[in-house]
Amino acid sequence: MWGWGVATYGRPGHNNTTVYSSPVQVGSLTTWAKISCGGFHSLAIKTDGTLWAWGFNTQGQLGDGSVTARSSPVQIGSDTDWASVSASNIHSAATRSNGTLWTWGEGAHGRLGHGNTTDLSSPTQVGSLTTWDSVCCANSHTTANTTAGTLFSWGNGANGRLGLTSTTGYSSPKQVGSLTNWSHTSPETKGEHCGWIKTDGTLWTWGPGGSGALGHGNTTDYSSPKQVGALTTWLTVDVSFLGIHATTTSYAGFVWGYNNGGHLGTGALTGFSSPVQLGGGNVWKRLAVYQHGQFLRTDGTLWGTGPGASGAHGLNNTTNYSSPVQVGSATDWIAISLHSQSANAIRSA
Repeated sequence: MWGWGVATYGRPGHNNTTVYSSPVQVGSLTTWAKISCGGFHSLAIKTDGTLWAWGFNTQGQLGDGSVTARSSPVQIGSDTDWASVSASNIHSAATRSNGTLWTWGEGAHGRLGHGNTTDLSSPTQVGSLTTWDSVCCANSHTTANTTAGTLFSWGNGANGRLGLTSTTGYSSPKQVGSLTNWSHTSPETKGEHCGWIKTDGTLWTWGPGGSGALGHGNTTDYSSPKQVGALTTWLTVDVSFLGIHATTTSYAGFVWGYNNGGHLGTGALTGFSSPVQLGGGNVWKRLAVYQHGQFLRTDGTLWGTGPGASGAHGLNNTTNYSSPVQVGSATDWIAISLHSQSANAIRSA
């Protein structure tokens, strides 16, 4: 695993607060499998199924039973069956291989799903269901689907972000509609809007529509899921602070939303309210964007774009770019996740 960029609270994981403008390996382990970065903290799963966390921790979002920041990975509990993780600014969620869902961190707005607004500094099971599939933490709410394809949301309901046709908030999971074909979403959401892909390959978004973030050609808020265009070949979706970024099964990349920093990688500083295809051909495997952009290509290369403050894009400088530029020469990058002005990524062992 590798980390770079702003190191406040030790968020890249190097056991220091040193700023690095290009990727630096975190320790020497070669067993990292999955990564999810919130605004200032990270969660990761190793190949042995153990859960690890580091970074900011004022609300217990690391899950180690404390509110102490950690500048290098610490193991959370002793379980070895963690399956997926999702980190937002101040709360965290994860699923285990037995189908249970666990949350921790700040409980305001009921975002943890436990029927209250209590902060929790250790993973706590949400209800008793054992059919949870994947989960996504947004800034003040959470969404998750089940193996049956049903979708649930809870937390702050402002701007319709829960997708429940209202602006009402809930402190425990509420089903979104009655459909049973919800497939997957971003491992984390850096904003308050949502994007999910269905089993038929369609993409659906809802919540705050400012800056055209939802991709519907306007800036309207939607309180229930609305399909983006007519494509049925969406493969991945990543939700950032004011935009959404997605790839198709043919590895075409599409971006839309806020773009004043050039982080969308379109070669301009113009924002878009509908999907715009990235240049470079059908080579884009994953598009991660926060205050800068890091894009994975099918050849295993990593590309950075957007503001270069503190070397957040990993290009060994502080230059701003509005088009993707390759990060180093490695061709074995397999996972990427972004903090505010920093990043963590995994290369194949």
